[in-house]
Amino acid sequence: METESATIQKAAELLGKLRAGIAEAVVGQPRVVEEVVLALVASGHVLIEGVPGLGKTLLVRALSQALQLSTGRVQFTPDMMPSDITGHAVLDAKTMDMRIVRGPVFTHLLLADEINRAPAKTQSALLEVMQEYQVTLEGQTHVLPKPFMVLATQNPVETEGTYPLPEAQLDRFLFKIEIGYPSVEDEIGVVIRATADQAGDQLPLEQVKPVLNERAVTSLQQIAARQRVDRQVIDYAVRLTRATREWPGFAQGAGSRGAIALLRGGRAVALLDGRNFVIPDDIKRIAIPALRHRVALAPDALLEGRKADDLLTALIESVAAPRV
Repeated sequence: METESATIQKAAELLGKLRAGIAEAVVGQPRVVEEVVLALVASGHVLIEGVPGLGKTLLVRALSQALQLSTGRVQFTPDMMPSDITGHAVLDAKTMDMRIVRGPVFTHLLLADEINRAPAKTQSALLEVMQEYQVTLEGQTHVLPKPFMVLATQNPVETEGTYPLPEAQLDRFLFKIEIGYPSVEDEIGVVIRATADQAGDQLPLEQVKPVLNERAVTSLQQIAARQRVDRQVIDYAVRLTRATREWPGFAQGAGSRGAIALLRGGRAVALLDGRNFVIPDDIKRIAIPALRHRVALAPDALLEGRKADDLLTALIESVAAPRV
């Protein structure tokens, strides 16, 4: 029988291959790729923000190809209705009974593209989906396949034609991942790959080989959920979360889901590093993507042009980490 240590090492190797495979397509964004892989292992949803043209959709397509999982895509628009996402009931002319037509949400990986181009009414269609992993249609509950993950992309809120996401929905994302501009060398590599023997704008994904399947992903998620966490590390995650509620510059701090996200993300980091226990540095490593969307800047901080990431960085440095 395989020992726990061997199981952990094998899982870490698989995750390393997954990260390397996605990086073949998404050039120059190692942090972004790692955070998406961590969210997958932690069985969480991710919100990916960046200006158009930085590879947000490409990242999701590469992940889908590497995982061999069914994928659905919803392009959010201002005139979209909630039923366009979850599905709806239609009258069957032959039987005169109501028949359920399932929407694109019934899949393993759901790409919610430009989610903030739809109003709050449409965005709210994902609330039950992301929390309960089910959809209620005509009074009937339909369970979604597992593993299930929402990968939502959005343009910065300053972009014309966007709507802010409701706080209740933001809180359901495990991580908010920000994609920045690549370095000069990386951008040259992107341009070469996008134009070499390419007739259109479609970026090549041939280099992304299948690494995991449905069963393997579920197994990795279960292994991550069993990672050992010392009580002092739990206390540290809670103290970090509570500190956001009183930190100067924040009008609103993170709720209890923030501490839960820190622990889930920390377990995923430990597994990625080949350990069966969580250390404080694991919590620190994912603290900003786990908390940046759960806090709100105070008016004076906004006027001063301060950013949530900078405030969180100072907060993390001020909260003493335990020695375990």
